[in-house]
Amino acid sequence: MSFQGSLSLPSMSATCAFFFFSFTLFFTFFSFLLFITRIKPWCNCLLCKSYLTLSWARKFTNLCDWYTHLLRKSPSGTIHMHVLGNTITSNPDNVEYILKTNFQNYPKGKPFSAILGDLLGQGIFNVDGDSWRFQRKMASLELGSVAIRSYAMELVNEEIHSRLLPIAVSTARGEMNKEKVLDLQDILRRFSFDNICKISFGLDPGCLFPSLPVSDLADAFDLASKLSAERAMTSSPYVWRAKRLLGIGSEKRLKEAIKIVNDVADGMIKQRREMGFNSRNDLLSRFMGSVDDDAYLRDIVVSFLLAGRDTIASALTGFFSLLSKSPEVEARIREEVGPGPEPPTFEQIREMHYLNAAVHESMRLFPPIQFDSKFAKEDDVLPDGTFVRKGSRVTYHPYAMGRMENIWGPDCLQFRPERWLRDGVFVPPCPFKYPVFQAGVRVCLGKDLALTEMKSVVIALVRRFDIRVVEPDQEFRFAPGLTATLRGGLPVRVFDRVK
Repeated sequence: MSFQGSLSLPSMSATCAFFFFSFTLFFTFFSFLLFITRIKPWCNCLLCKSYLTLSWARKFTNLCDWYTHLLRKSPSGTIHMHVLGNTITSNPDNVEYILKTNFQNYPKGKPFSAILGDLLGQGIFNVDGDSWRFQRKMASLELGSVAIRSYAMELVNEEIHSRLLPIAVSTARGEMNKEKVLDLQDILRRFSFDNICKISFGLDPGCLFPSLPVSDLADAFDLASKLSAERAMTSSPYVWRAKRLLGIGSEKRLKEAIKIVNDVADGMIKQRREMGFNSRNDLLSRFMGSVDDDAYLRDIVVSFLLAGRDTIASALTGFFSLLSKSPEVEARIREEVGPGPEPPTFEQIREMHYLNAAVHESMRLFPPIQFDSKFAKEDDVLPDGTFVRKGSRVTYHPYAMGRMENIWGPDCLQFRPERWLRDGVFVPPCPFKYPVFQAGVRVCLGKDLALTEMKSVVIALVRRFDIRVVEPDQEFRFAPGLTATLRGGLPVRVFDRVK
């Protein structure tokens, strides 16, 4: 019997391998059929053909510019991409309806949660319902507290004066390179990553040290964000789900990147549990008083890491690219902020109306998040008459909205901060015409902190330096990702105004 058993073991292994291979092959074929069904390759409309054949790329550098063109031509400011099952709108009435009036019918939805689920888990940006309400209430209390605001300002000013400014000085002196050139996007991303890690974890990755070291955590987080975003660009989720099941290609790399992020987060949580957290002001320590589940805690904090990592860097990159070509705006900002090395207080920054207008104006043209999607729980009709089918995707497009004449006037493509001022005082925009920080129930809780950090950087750099884009007339090319990131970065020359 033992002899027969020894013969049957290889046979059983071979049988199992055969069935596993057959199942994998069948699943892949089935997924492909679903994919074909989903994208509807027989759709003969011009939009679908252009999307599937990439013929739009002959006239437009970026997909967001093509969408802007289509939305501008649409009488309602809304289009439907059949191949994606996606209704895209730039109509402020629709935006208000989706984000406020009928908010309950337009959650993030399971399709979106699945796309970011491996990275964000049950974090605030990836959930709906009770979990979202709990995290939002907790985050609102913390982010609105004087302690957190003071702590964040202290960290930002320290990073500016001990790391950002010395790098700018070294570049201006030709110590970094003879051409006095640096990639401002890369520097700003390093700056924002240092800050958000300190604020979120109490961890300093040192990305902006003078040697500009490689950070495994930053690289892993960037890769995880990029690959997660690429999931959303596929016409069917069955494509990336099949690759994840098989552990191949981009899904294998995504899993490896997320493991690095998780290992760091888990290590910080364990360390904080052992050392105590009551006397610390980072978000991890503050949230520990309300959350006992370490996995859930990890999801919450990593979500804030995502929110603050690239959005601020993206917004500042757009700002300095515009400022480089607008010396009159630069002069007015300098006049308002005044000279001196001392960082302004939170209250002083709030009174800088022209600076506030310039920052908002730059994000109108280059929002960090170019579009945002929800999923319809039930059949619905938008205010402009567009029918939305249950389970379909609905997207509002801040990038396109910032370029609409019917919203911003015939000079909508011009960088003109004055449009935000009345008698020299900043007038807040209608959030549904300017959903850069979302709007309605899901409006960004970190808005004030983000704006203050951006303005602090602008004040410090504009006071002392002239920053000029190396190729000012070159058209922006955006890389795929959750936030707007420029392919090839933003090379600038830095000139020190202090001789």
